[in-house]
Amino acid sequence: MTPRRAYAVGLTGGVAAGKSAVARRFGMLGVPVHDADVAARAVVEPGSDGLASIVDAFGIDVLDAHGRLDRPVMRQRVFADAEAKRQLEAIIHPRVREWLHQRATAEAAPYCLLAIPLLAENIAHYRWLDRILLVDVPEAVQIERLIARDGIDRPLAERMLAQQASRAERLALADDVIDNSGSEAALEAHVQALHRRYLALAAQR
Repeated sequence: MTPRRAYAVGLTGGVAAGKSAVARRFGMLGVPVHDADVAARAVVEPGSDGLASIVDAFGIDVLDAHGRLDRPVMRQRVFADAEAKRQLEAIIHPRVREWLHQRATAEAAPYCLLAIPLLAENIAHYRWLDRILLVDVPEAVQIERLIARDGIDRPLAERMLAQQASRAERLALADDVIDNSGSEAALEAHVQALHRRYLALAAQR
């Protein structure tokens, strides 16, 4: 019999939309939050089959002196090589998806949040999610936040946005939307309301 898993809410949003701030607030309410970025590191830890597959594909030079993945070296390898990038993603992404699914399956809480930045780009692999929560801001706000946060210029910020799914594509997937262009107090109220909704949905399941 397939194990019953917690009600799974996928949390996503464009770069600099404020996903981390939303995830923190859910976490403060006792909601388990499982992060795809954390998973991407976990699945290539020393001794993992993920790291072994990367070494098989790219050679031992991608390891640092401690036997860990040398991320700056790996970034250089895939930066200008689209095929190498696809090869790396083919190793890491399925393992990240499995890591997230395992955590949702093992979760004892009524529901959990799965923070997946590139959910819209990979939605075909996440049809098992029960609900999708989008943290949304206008693209102009994203650009201004990126410039302030990362100290980059406007053209680079615009290119970063262009590499992701569009705002319209994310909105089309979302079951719930948090407009994070307002105040901290408004964000808190949104999270509290959604928390009550997700508890009720999990109870009805």
